[in-house]
Amino acid sequence: MAPTIAVVTGASRGGKGIAVALRAEGATVYVTGRSTRPGDSPHGGTVAETAALVDAAGGRGVPVAVDHADDSAVAALFARIADEHGRLDVLVNNAAKVPAPIEPGGFWVNPIAAADLLTVGLRSHFIAAHHAAPLLIANDRGLLVNTGHYGAVSYHQGPAYGAQKAGADKMAADMAKDLRPHHVAAVSIWMGSMRTERAEAHLATLPPGARTAPRESPQFTGRVIATLYASPDLMAYSGRALIGAELGAELGVTDVDGTVPRSRRAELGAPPELHPSLLG
Repeated sequence: MAPTIAVVTGASRGGKGIAVALRAEGATVYVTGRSTRPGDSPHGGTVAETAALVDAAGGRGVPVAVDHADDSAVAALFARIADEHGRLDVLVNNAAKVPAPIEPGGFWVNPIAAADLLTVGLRSHFIAAHHAAPLLIANDRGLLVNTGHYGAVSYHQGPAYGAQKAGADKMAADMAKDLRPHHVAAVSIWMGSMRTERAEAHLATLPPGARTAPRESPQFTGRVIATLYASPDLMAYSGRALIGAELGAELGVTDVDGTVPRSRRAELGAPPELHPSLLG
């Protein structure tokens, strides 16, 4: 079997663990992001650093500087993959322009830049998927993942964040409908609290009593994605928004420390049921 070809967007930091976890069996993982120098973000991380971690883990990391607000740059990324491989196995849409933490008082008193998440985080998912779809179809089997969160159905970080997460779920469901005849699955995977650089920096600003312990490593979602792609039942999951902790337990996936992350369904809500029109 040919090695897996994957793309993880937004992989300088938040998607870094996903990219590293997809490296199994010599996979080639294209990692995208805007950060090319250590000082580009106060949270550190670059696409080259992530690619090096993929290499060290046994795969082949390919760093590509991409601003996912630039449609032409995204098109060039997938044109390169078409030229180098002619196919794609897995696309993970993770790039997002995350706003500063929302302050109390309502969305109208917070910076309007929060709406940027609907550009890089929702529209950018569609653009990447648009260019990736022919490559996934050419493979006659593939997986498209939008990274999601409980904020799709419960309050978290304001209305722009909620709209982005809910939109990513519905986008995956509709894409699954179009891709199903081509044996390509599309899902949204809800991640729990994670130990990313941004999350750790935010926790450090909170009083000790307000700090909650992150429940998942970034690699956990990557492990779940890799196992899902390898599953003979892949297409049975297509179209659904899936809680990563629950899917991991179902597929027998543990976190890097051997623990099984806990679902927060009871506290934060459950994915909606699909309408029958999306299942055929």
